[in-house]
Amino acid sequence: MKNSFKYTDKSLYEHLKFLFPICRSITGKGIRETLDYFEKYHKEFERIKFRSGSKAFDWEIPKEWNVNNAYLEHIDSGQRYAEFTKNNLHLVSYSVPISKIMDLRDLQERIHTHKYDENLIPYKTSYYKENWGFCISKKEKKNMKQGKYKVIIESELKQGSLDLSHAILKGDTKNEILFSSYVCHPSMANNELSGPVILNGLLEYIKTKYKERQYTYRFIMQPETIGSIAYLSKFKDVLKKNVICGFNLSCLGDERCYSYVNTPFNDTIADKAIDAATFKLKKRKVYKFLERGSDERQYCSPLIRLPICTFSRSKFGEYPEYHTNADDLTLVSQKGLSDSLKVLKNIVDAFEMGLFPKIKNYCEPQLGKRNLYPNIGGALSKDFSIKRRMDFLAYCDGETNIFDICKLIDHDLENVLKEYKILRQFELIE
Repeated sequence: MKNSFKYTDKSLYEHLKFLFPICRSITGKGIRETLDYFEKYHKEFERIKFRSGSKAFDWEIPKEWNVNNAYLEHIDSGQRYAEFTKNNLHLVSYSVPISKIMDLRDLQERIHTHKYDENLIPYKTSYYKENWGFCISKKEKKNMKQGKYKVIIESELKQGSLDLSHAILKGDTKNEILFSSYVCHPSMANNELSGPVILNGLLEYIKTKYKERQYTYRFIMQPETIGSIAYLSKFKDVLKKNVICGFNLSCLGDERCYSYVNTPFNDTIADKAIDAATFKLKKRKVYKFLERGSDERQYCSPLIRLPICTFSRSKFGEYPEYHTNADDLTLVSQKGLSDSLKVLKNIVDAFEMGLFPKIKNYCEPQLGKRNLYPNIGGALSKDFSIKRRMDFLAYCDGETNIFDICKLIDHDLENVLKEYKILRQFELIE
């Protein structure tokens, strides 16, 4: 695949738009094409393959699935329905190959529709049991002519591989911050192209801004569930030893709200980081781990227990377009993507600037002589920014992390980082 986009904050939507038409699944050509795309921008990525039939804990890597075409054609009129070439959600993912004639009455149970909205095409899968089916809107299903239909699915299930990619940006310590997203969904924009697009934007930011890094950063792109299980089966020991914070990225392209899923006990640095980075943003929703639904299920499972939250805008399953053809390019925006990336950048900046800021002076430093405090005294200053500065300094003891300081002084991470930068420039904090 060729394009002319550089990887910048301003190009996030263009990358998403370019990748949108590809039919992705948990294996096959679509996921490899998507991984190829990102790997051309970031040579740090390394491709990892798991062969069909190999074991990953209690799971088995499925056969590789590819599809060329699928449709239902009314024999008498020649009219076609559920055409895969018009929308790749029309076919149940992992459908086995079919070429037969069936009466509409016998086809009914093979044709899936949305539970509530008669205009939407649902997204359905059958990864681990051989099956087949089509997805159309209720409105289209009602208009299907009675009679016999040619049923065509030009697909293949074969011994192949499950593909994923990871990139590791090494820092001064082996302590890792992990970012993970998945690339297994067909043409849906928010779920899931926004996640890997932003993950790659963050990778670009870190390797450009922090050429010398305190922390090591790990980036993973994989098929959901089976991909994270396979990855953990290979790397669980090093991850359990080194990962101190991480985020699963999903559904990050809309502008409706910000949301995240806590770790099981809501007691990790990841919980504190994402809370500090979002708690002053408008329309924020926080979900307990009991409301999990993505790869945090694997990363935070009892024998793994990595400190990983899931970060979203509108959370998966919580917006009406989820897993339908309405999750299209109109649902996401450049602003939505950029704003999501900004949250993650702030978290990275906090780690790299110093997680435990420490004041250099005994008692309060004399800020007035540095033009950091009003020189006309009297009453206590009511300047909001000055109070924030003083409150921040009051907790810079070298033991309290910056995310906890945000909560203690009731300010968001972005603004606290601004104070942090100013005070470091004047060598008041280390």
